[in-house]
Amino acid sequence: MRCVIQRVRRASVTIGDELVAQIGAGMLILAAVQTGDSVEAIDDAARKIRQLRIFSDDAGKMNRDLHAAGGSILAVSQFTLAGSIARGRRPSFDGAEEPERARILFERFVAELAATGILVQTGRFREMMIVSLENDGPVTFVWETTKV
Repeated sequence: MRCVIQRVRRASVTIGDELVAQIGAGMLILAAVQTGDSVEAIDDAARKIRQLRIFSDDAGKMNRDLHAAGGSILAVSQFTLAGSIARGRRPSFDGAEEPERARILFERFVAELAATGILVQTGRFREMMIVSLENDGPVTFVWETTKV
């Protein structure tokens, strides 16, 4: 799994004219399930991300996790993160998991993110979405699981 994690003041997903999901302060996670990702790797990624201390404490240091900060998560499946532009000019998506298995693993990822009561909203799997965000900081991280 490869994820881009952004600390946001707000984020939303729109499909056509419909606002599908929106959060206030928290994390926007763009996530790609990659070929060969295991359930254990997906669970580990969710736990790691959920516990990241990327929110400021009273001294202004990144010392609080999402739960302590009172934030929410907007998780968006984005298979293009599993793409490669290493060769040629056209991206290769050979690294992306087959859609149905990716859906199952992404849904598990979302459930694990929400396991401690954190509000998690999502976009829609395999839909063209407009993702809007206000990055706070900016604070952005990339996480990639090791395949188990």
